[in-house]
Amino acid sequence: MAKNSELADELRIKTAERKLFLVNLMASPGAGKTTFIEAITPYLRLAGLNVGVIEGDIASSVDTDRLIAKGIEAVQINTGGSCHLDAYMIELALAELTTTEGIVFIENVGNLICPAGFDLAEDLKLLLSCVAEGDDKAFKYITMYAAAEAIALNKWDIASAFDFDIARYFAGVNAVNEDAPIFKISAKNGEGIADVAALLTEKYKQKFKP
Repeated sequence: MAKNSELADELRIKTAERKLFLVNLMASPGAGKTTFIEAITPYLRLAGLNVGVIEGDIASSVDTDRLIAKGIEAVQINTGGSCHLDAYMIELALAELTTTEGIVFIENVGNLICPAGFDLAEDLKLLLSCVAEGDDKAFKYITMYAAAEAIALNKWDIASAFDFDIARYFAGVNAVNEDAPIFKISAKNGEGIADVAALLTEKYKQKFKP
């Protein structure tokens, strides 16, 4: 872990030189990470930011192929069984990625446990939550929710189908993390995506002041 953190600090220097803002996108399988990236990319481009993706999966290049087909630069990492990405993997992917002056999403391996503990040289930890998971996940996955610096609650447009209790959800999140802003979004229909894009754009400007 110490070596991972040391390498992450070195990577921050390199990403700053390329004017890249790294977003560690963490979520459970099926929460909608790739759809979210597809939905937010046009907003970020309108703000003058380039978008690249480091795609982490145990196997396959399904999501990377999908992003490339949409005109989004993406580099694949296959962990071969590991449940998370680490700084060494990110170093290799960044060497392959050509994106500069913009946002790089690190689409982490889908789970709510391991990814929370590894520094990937990210500038922001963004948790993509999902109403289909239930409204109790912050009570169960404390480390992940406590680590998140922003939370996007996805599939909000179908919350009623899952009897999702938004008050209980907020209570759980606030019990472990009072600072992370929470956005109710639908990556499918675009609801709330502009607000998340505005947050990332502002964070980028704060890091790279003219």
